[in-house]
Amino acid sequence: MGVIITILLMLIIFCIVFILLATTYNKFQVFTIRINEAETNIDTVLRKRFDLLNKSIDVIKANTNTKDDVLGSIEGLKSKKLSNFELDRRLYDCIKEFSKYKELYPALKNNESFVKIDVELSESEAEIVAFRKYYNDIITDYNKMVKSFPSNIIALVFSFKTKRYFDGKNQEDEDIYDFKL
Repeated sequence: MGVIITILLMLIIFCIVFILLATTYNKFQVFTIRINEAETNIDTVLRKRFDLLNKSIDVIKANTNTKDDVLGSIEGLKSKKLSNFELDRRLYDCIKEFSKYKELYPALKNNESFVKIDVELSESEAEIVAFRKYYNDIITDYNKMVKSFPSNIIALVFSFKTKRYFDGKNQEDEDIYDFKL
C-alpha cells in the first residue's frame, strides 16, 4: 500500500511539474507570436514611409530647380537588406532631409502631392510611435520571463534569448540584454 501511495505522489508531482513547464513554454510561444505581430506592423509602416519618401523624389524634382541628388539616401536603401531597426534610423534621416526641402522651397507647400505626402508621413510617425511602444511593452514582458526564475530555466533549455528594444540605438552598441550564466 505504501508503494502505491509513493508512486501516486510521484505521478502527481510529475504531472504538476509537466503542467508548469508546458504553461511556461506556451507563454514564451504567445510572446513570440506577439513579437512577430508587432514586427510585422512596424515593417508595414516602414515600407509605407519608404514608398512615400520614394514618391516624394519626383515631386521635389518636378517643383524645384535643384540639381542636388534629392533624397539620394533613399535610393540606396532599395538594394540593401536592413533590419527594421536600421531601416527606421535611415528613414528618419531621409524624413529630416525631406523637411529640409520643405523649408528651402516654400513653393512645395502649395503642391497638392507634396502636401499629401507630408501629411501621410506625419500620420505614419504617429503609427510608428504606437507600434514601437507596443513592441517594447511586449519585449519588456518577454525579457522578464527570460531573466526570472523559474521561467529562465525553460528559456535556457529552449534557447529563448532576450531581445532588443526598438529604441533607435545602433546595432553595434553593447547589448546589455544578452543572457549570460
